[in-house]
Amino acid sequence: MATSDTGVGFGPADRLAQDPESVRRRFWIKFKRVVARLPFAEDLLAAYYCAFDRQTPRHVQAALLGAIAYFILPFDFIPDMLPVLGFTDDAAVLATAIRMVASHITPEHREAARAALKRGVPAEE
Repeated sequence: MATSDTGVGFGPADRLAQDPESVRRRFWIKFKRVVARLPFAEDLLAAYYCAFDRQTPRHVQAALLGAIAYFILPFDFIPDMLPVLGFTDDAAVLATAIRMVASHITPEHREAARAALKRGVPAEE
């Protein structure tokens, strides 16, 4: 798989990650639609908040935006509509990105994720 200047090789997701506002908009649409089926919802939201935090280094933002963009794509390696297996590839991509940049995902990002899940509606909307 080829990589681009973000250093992440997710193909179409990598191209999508080049447009953070598109990622932001499309993220909330899909997230609200599938949140009940996501066992990794808190990690995904913490990564999202980290990716859009102005204090996060650009290379960290790029890695996380690539992983989030992969989540957004309607067609990925394992279609999201498949029961149980549908989000395993999304979870693997996200877990890899989070491991790469774990020290940049702060307790504040995680608390924002927990608060958003508790509210049921993201504050970003």
